[in-house]
Amino acid sequence: MLNDYSDFIINDFLYSSEVIYNAFFGSKYYSDSKISKYYTKYKNLDSKNLDENYVSINFGGKYFSVNDAKKIGYIREDLELSKGVLNTREFDILLSSLIYSFDRCANTVGHYDAYIKGKNVKDSFLFELIKPVTENTENKKIKIFREDANKLALTIKSDVTYIDPPYSSRQYSRFYHVIENIVKWEKPILYGEALKYDAENMSEYCKSKAIDNFQELIYSLKSKYIVVSYNNTYNSKSRSSENKMKLEDIKKVLDKKGETTVYMTEHQAFNAGKTELKDHMEILFITKVNHG
Repeated sequence: MLNDYSDFIINDFLYSSEVIYNAFFGSKYYSDSKISKYYTKYKNLDSKNLDENYVSINFGGKYFSVNDAKKIGYIREDLELSKGVLNTREFDILLSSLIYSFDRCANTVGHYDAYIKGKNVKDSFLFELIKPVTENTENKKIKIFREDANKLALTIKSDVTYIDPPYSSRQYSRFYHVIENIVKWEKPILYGEALKYDAENMSEYCKSKAIDNFQELIYSLKSKYIVVSYNNTYNSKSRSSENKMKLEDIKKVLDKKGETTVYMTEHQAFNAGKTELKDHMEILFITKVNHG
C-alpha cells in the first residue's frame, strides 16, 4: 500500500488516535538513544518507591491494579514534565507506548465503558516500546488530522477514501474515556461507577441523524473511490449497540455517488458478554465515483 501512493491523509476524532498516528507515521526526527533512556527508566520502575497519583487514586484497584496504576500515573506525569526535553514525535512515541502497555493489563472487556467488578486485579503492567513505521516511508507525505470528517472532506482530494464511522449510540470518546483522560492529562473530576468526566468530543454519527451526516460526508468527498466498512449489529438486543445507520440506507447514499459493490464475510462479533449476535457480518462497500 505504501509503495502505491506518495500522499496519505489520516483523520480521527480522538485525542489518543492523533497521538498514536503521529507516533507511528509522523515525519519529525526522533532520537533512538533518548527514547531508550526513558524506556530503561520506565521499565525498571518499582511501585514501592512511587507515591500515589491521579491514576492510582482514581483507577487503582478498578481499571488497573493499585501498583500498576501508580506506575502508569508516574510515567504520564514524568512525560508531561519532559516536554521541554522531548520533541513532539518523541513524546508521542513514549505516550503511545504507555497506552499500548497499560491497555494490555487493563481490567476491562476490551473497551473502557466500565471495569470488571469483583475481580482481584493482579499486577501485570510492563512498559514496552512501540515500533514506529519507518520502512517504505521515504518520500511519503503523511498528514495527520484530528478534525470533524465532514469539515475536512470539504478541503481535500484523494484517489481512495476509506471511512470507518461509528454506527451505534456508543460514543468512542466515552467508550475509551480512560485512555483519552490519560492522554490529555488535564486531571478532571470523575463521576459515577465508570469514573468518567464531563462529556466532550461527541460524534454526530452516534445520534439519530447519523445517516444525514453520512450523506453530507459522502456528497462532499472529492475522491475516485470510496471504501466504507460496516457491520450489522443493528439487530442487537442492546439499545446502545443498535446501528444508527442501516445497511440499505448506506447503500442508497453510495449508489447516488457512483457504482457500488458490497462485499460480506462472516465475522465473530465483539461481545462484552451481555448480547448474543447471530449471523454477524463484516461488510465492505466499494464505490467507484461517477464524475461529470
